[in-house]
Amino acid sequence: MNSKKSKHSDEFYQNLLSTYKQQRNELKKKWDRVLPFNELISDRWEKASFLNAKNGTSIYDNSYIFGKVRIGKNTWIGPFTILDGSGGLLSIGSNCSVSTGVQIYTHNTVKWAVSGGKSDYEKKPVKIGDNCYVGPNSIIGMGVTIGKGSVIGTSSFVNSKIPPHSIAFGSPAKVVGKVIIKGKTVNFEYFNK
Repeated sequence: MNSKKSKHSDEFYQNLLSTYKQQRNELKKKWDRVLPFNELISDRWEKASFLNAKNGTSIYDNSYIFGKVRIGKNTWIGPFTILDGSGGLLSIGSNCSVSTGVQIYTHNTVKWAVSGGKSDYEKKPVKIGDNCYVGPNSIIGMGVTIGKGSVIGTSSFVNSKIPPHSIAFGSPAKVVGKVIIKGKTVNFEYFNK
């Protein structure tokens, strides 16, 4: 191995490590959190801007984004998410929280796979209204519309329309309550207590 090249590689590594530690310490001090290296050096708001999301939206660096995806303002797209607009427009409204591990698909390959490749992929758009919360590790299938002001519970599989101001969870997701907002007060009313 060329010792000159090795020295430069070692110097690069040391500079990178120093930058990482500095960023990690600043984040821990300011926000009391520690993130992976790529999240320390990336700008979530710049990524959102690059993807033409509206003002105030942030998208984690390790979020996978495919195809036609439109995102409103002040929306948070958490880490380890998949936003698949390859089968049609995936529209996410303003003031939404799309939690860690959420997967949203506008296509599926089920019929293609079971037909031995004879059937086409199925493709349908997905729309999530303004002011929605999608819980961690939930999956939203193609063709789904989630009405504004709705809550999707953790680890839910949504494969049908969810009306506005609904609480839905499960696999498949079922509407189990409604969101009631009066001024700044938010209440969740469940149907079968």
